[in-house]
Amino acid sequence: MATASRALRRAFGVAKAAEHFPGISKLKFEGPATRNPLSFAHYNADEVVMGKSMRDWLRFSVCYWHTFRGTGSDPFGGQTLFRPWDDGSASVDNAVRRVDAAFEFFGKLGAGFYSFHDVDVAPQGKDLRESNANLDKVADHLKRKQEETGVKLAWGTANLFSHPRYACGAATNPDAHVFAYAAAQVKKAMEVTHRLGGESYVFWGGA
Repeated sequence: MATASRALRRAFGVAKAAEHFPGISKLKFEGPATRNPLSFAHYNADEVVMGKSMRDWLRFSVCYWHTFRGTGSDPFGGQTLFRPWDDGSASVDNAVRRVDAAFEFFGKLGAGFYSFHDVDVAPQGKDLRESNANLDKVADHLKRKQEETGVKLAWGTANLFSHPRYACGAATNPDAHVFAYAAAQVKKAMEVTHRLGGESYVFWGGA
């Protein structure tokens, strides 16, 4: 995976830089007559309707899993999305770099919120202790970026379906050890969501 990402960077001349979406400025409202595909033709965040701005009526949130973790694969083929900032490793360094790209994207899109599963933002470790430590490290960086940009966490949740341990369910699993692991994972995800000022916590994802 890392080799493929590097090869694509070379092929397209993408340099490793602090800016992950170079040449793209923050999208603006340009009105219905615009022909600029990177602009808003109808959504004007500053327009006031019934005493409230459209920014407050429509609190757009970017879903981390689809936007930054989806690979473009399906049951009949492999990965088709290779992001130049992602080296393909399950490392904290890669996760932190992904956070930088994500917040640049949020800012240029003008989205005020984002949402995530725990394993979207941080790599799973060899056990729960290491997974929690990874999540704490990435959460520290998420908090820094929130403070820098003003983007807020809409909600967090726990992914209780991707790992093979959850093949027979999480809260419904007949194995008490798996149930306990799932409960501990939800507890940690709730704590991190609270630490990041999440506006809510969502009980889904296999819970």
